[in-house]
Amino acid sequence: MGNFVANEGLSIFVILVWLGINAYLFVQFYMNFLVKRWLYTRVLLGQALPWARAPAACLNFNCMLILLPVCRNLLSFLRGTIQCCSRTAARQLDRNLTFHKLVAYMIAFHTAVHIVAHLFNFEFFMDAQLNRNTSLLTFVLSEIGTGDNASFLNPIRTNETNPTIVMFTTIAGLTGVAITLALILIISSSMEVIRRSYFEVFWYTHHLFVIFFIGLVFHGYGRIVRGQTFASLDTNDPDVCADKFEEWGGNGSNCAVPVFAGNPPGTWKWVVAPMFLYVCERIIRIYRSHQKVVITKVVMHPSKTLELQMKKKGFRMEVGQYVFIQCPSVSRLEWHPFTLTSAPEEDYFSAHIRIVGDWTQELYEACGGDKTEPQEAWNLPKVAIDGPFGTASEDVFRYEVVMLVGAGIGVTPFASILKSVWYKRIQNNQDVFTKKIYFYWLCPETEAFEWFADLLQSLEGQMAEKSMTDFLSYNIYLTRWKETEAAHFRVHHEAENDPITGLKQKTLYGKPNWDNEFTNIAAKHPRSKVGVFLCGPPGLGKSLEKQCLSHSAADVKFIFNKENF
Repeated sequence: MGNFVANEGLSIFVILVWLGINAYLFVQFYMNFLVKRWLYTRVLLGQALPWARAPAACLNFNCMLILLPVCRNLLSFLRGTIQCCSRTAARQLDRNLTFHKLVAYMIAFHTAVHIVAHLFNFEFFMDAQLNRNTSLLTFVLSEIGTGDNASFLNPIRTNETNPTIVMFTTIAGLTGVAITLALILIISSSMEVIRRSYFEVFWYTHHLFVIFFIGLVFHGYGRIVRGQTFASLDTNDPDVCADKFEEWGGNGSNCAVPVFAGNPPGTWKWVVAPMFLYVCERIIRIYRSHQKVVITKVVMHPSKTLELQMKKKGFRMEVGQYVFIQCPSVSRLEWHPFTLTSAPEEDYFSAHIRIVGDWTQELYEACGGDKTEPQEAWNLPKVAIDGPFGTASEDVFRYEVVMLVGAGIGVTPFASILKSVWYKRIQNNQDVFTKKIYFYWLCPETEAFEWFADLLQSLEGQMAEKSMTDFLSYNIYLTRWKETEAAHFRVHHEAENDPITGLKQKTLYGKPNWDNEFTNIAAKHPRSKVGVFLCGPPGLGKSLEKQCLSHSAADVKFIFNKENF
């Protein structure tokens, strides 16, 4: 229980607060439209009025939040500021995209409720005009403002029109349609299958958020939904005058014709601050993108993995951080995130890029990956860099015992960590707080091991020379193999070095028994906090998080951290 609180307590608290604010706003604004000022509007619209206005308030609140989790520079600043005080609080910032998605789902939900309620509202408005009977209060209310059109209550002014025409000839209608279409495209293109297979579709449609926010700000300027003015309440008390509507404005009547007005637009008050922060974020990104970046070395690794070694004036990084890379010759608009695989101690920074899509394939070809002869430096493409940005892996040296779990190309953040370990512990003899690292790498193909094996071989040899073999334990798992490969492995199994990686530590086949691994680590390190860091698929993350919870006890705690960008 204690470990669950340590891992998830603050996240659950934040979510509960967020849900509580949504619930409060919904109930508060629902009740606000049940008061006397809106009685005549409810005569026309019934309960559809508060059902339209309550989700609108929640939309304002969530639209205020939706941009903040993607302000990367703001999050990096906050992370660096608070991690010295609270590691738990800093770790929540690594779940920014999860919160971004939750807020998006909430926006979609309240948008649906808002739209359905307004569809009923327009039908009620239309029915009030079609039932042209002066003995009906709904018709009398619909006729108010017909002459000067100054204080109308029903935006459908005649029975010869229809809600569709009103929808496309009013500010509220046009902006509402634009907002809804933009939201549908943004959410539908954000599905996992599209984001992974057609990243460009996801990237471009997500920029419809500009249309979404412009439409959102201007949506209320038409003031279609109207209530009785406060001055009119003095001359026409709905509780008294609603049943005397036939006498309104007559000689000797105490009930004047009611006057109606819409609330001034207020959405801009909710979103102006986050919009300003996001504009500042984009300005910083543009400034960084114009800073000169030099590609000093290009390495083509097996399994179609491209390594770019680069230099940039004033660039400083920490282990496990990531950058966004743009290649103008491939696309001037697309930026893609890649984990840095170099160590802070090195005089360059590097990224390993697996070729899995159109953008990475074009970058691979631009760097000469499809050519047999080496590329001249002046023929290499220009690139722009935004970052670096912080991740959970920055905290790795804050734990005395660390588990690093990488899957496939997900090993990249741990390359930076292990390189930094090499510089700190082996080359410079620096003392670090971390006393033990358990490294697990799960990979489905033998070729993927090759680019990382050199680093592991260097670490293995250097640690053996300095009698530090107990500092790093590494387990490499091959999760899939061919029959021909299996025969080769059997023949060379007794060799001194592993036939796949060349390491003295033999490659294991299949998948780890995580229950055994966690049990052994807990037994070896009592009274310790073990940092568990993962860069891999969600299914593996759920499995490790479950193990962290089940193996934590009073004397040992497993703290789960996942890369999330």
